[in-house]
Amino acid sequence: MFNNKRYLTYLLVIVLTLLLTACGEGNQTPAGQEEERVSLTGSGSSFVYPLLNQQIEEFRKKNRNISINYQSSGSGAGIKQVSEQTIDFGATDGPMTDEQLKAAKGGKLLHIPLTLGAVAVTYNVPNVQKDLKISPSVLADIFLGKITKWNDQQITAENPGVSLPDLKITVANRSDGSGTTYIFSDYLSSISQEWKSKVGKGTSLNWPTGIGGKGNAGVAGVIQQTSGSIGYLELAYAVQNNLSYAMLKNKEGKWVAPSLQSTSAAASAAKIPDDMRVSIVNAPSADAYPIAGFAWALVYQEQTDKAKGTALVNFLNWAIHDGQALSEELHYAKLPPNLVSREEELLKSITYQGEPLLK
Repeated sequence: MFNNKRYLTYLLVIVLTLLLTACGEGNQTPAGQEEERVSLTGSGSSFVYPLLNQQIEEFRKKNRNISINYQSSGSGAGIKQVSEQTIDFGATDGPMTDEQLKAAKGGKLLHIPLTLGAVAVTYNVPNVQKDLKISPSVLADIFLGKITKWNDQQITAENPGVSLPDLKITVANRSDGSGTTYIFSDYLSSISQEWKSKVGKGTSLNWPTGIGGKGNAGVAGVIQQTSGSIGYLELAYAVQNNLSYAMLKNKEGKWVAPSLQSTSAAASAAKIPDDMRVSIVNAPSADAYPIAGFAWALVYQEQTDKAKGTALVNFLNWAIHDGQALSEELHYAKLPPNLVSREEELLKSITYQGEPLLK
C-alpha cells in the first residue's frame, strides 16, 4: 500500500536539500562563482631562490587562488625574459643598466628589493676548515689566474699556523648570466685595477681561468667535487652544502666573515637612490662584509592584466613585510625598516590602466 507519510517525508528532504544548496551558492564570492584563480610566472636570480621559493610556499597557504611558478634560471635570463614580457616578473641581484631598462618592451621596469645577502668565497682544500684569510689583492690574483698554488707565499703569509698543501688552485665560476657574478665582479673591480681593466663587472664575463657551473647550485657542485677548488656562492648555498668559506679583509682593514650581521652592516652604510639600484660592495664600515648585495624583483609599473597585476603586488607587499620572517633562518639579512617603507610607495605606484593595484 502507498505510504503517504513516507512520501511526504521524502519530498521534505528534497526541498530542504535544494534550499540549503541555493543558500550555499549565494554565499560564494563573487555571487555564484568560485574565486578567480591567478597564475604568475617568474624567473631569474638563483641567489634569491632559497628564500623566494619558501616565501611563495608560505604565501600560497593563505592565498589558495594564486599560483606562482618561479624558475631559478640566473639573473641574466630573468632580465632577458621580463624585458621581452615572456614572464610576469623577473629577479636579479645585478641591477639592470640604463640601456637594458630602455630596451624593456613593457615600459618602465621597477627594482623592488626582496632581500640582501652575502657572496661567500668558498673553497675545498683538504684539512683546511673555515675562516681561511684571503686579502683583496690575493683574491683578485687567484681569479686572474696569477696565483695558482694553495701554498703560495702570499696566501701562507696571511694564514700563519695553517698548513696549506702544494695543490693546484682550480677556480669555479658561473657559466650562466648571474647576479651573483655581478656582485662578485663588482667587488673585484672595486679593489683591483687590473681586474677592472681586463675583465670588468657584469652578469656574464670572459673568465681568465676556471671551470663553469650553472647557477649557485652548479658552482657548489664543482667545488664539492674538485679538490683544490675555490669559487663564489650566495651564503645560503655554502651553508646548506657544508662548504668552507673565507674571511675577507674589508675596506677598513678588518677581517670579516660573511654573516647576517656583517651583511646588514654593509647595507646600513649605503646611500640608496630612489630607483633602488645600488652597489653595497666594499662598504665603508668596520663591521661590513665586503661582498654583499641586494636581490630585486623586476616588475613593470604599468600592468597589462588587472588580476595578475593585483596578485603580484599583493605577493610582493607580503614578501617585504611578513615574508621577511623567513630570511634569517635561510641566511639572508632582513630588509631595513626604513627601506621597506620606501618600497611600499613603489608598490603603490604600480597601476592597471592608470589605477593603483595596491590599496
